[in-house]
Amino acid sequence: MKSVKKTTPQFITDKKGNKISVVIPLTQYKRILQELEELEDIRLYDEVKSRKEKTIPFNQYLQRRRKKNA
Repeated sequence: MKSVKKTTPQFITDKKGNKISVVIPLTQYKRILQELEELEDIRLYDEVKSRKEKTIPFNQYLQRRRKKNA
């Protein structure tokens, strides 16, 4: 996993000075999205592994799926 480059963000504030939004470079935003997607994949993988269900080979899964959709 790539580390997020540290930058100083710019904040958008309301009339009272409360921070309501942040402005970051588009490249940093895209990198953050990629890392969030990777973390979600890891979370889903861990969730499935914790079920301790019987596994089947991928080719067998595809055959079953084709028969089911036929």
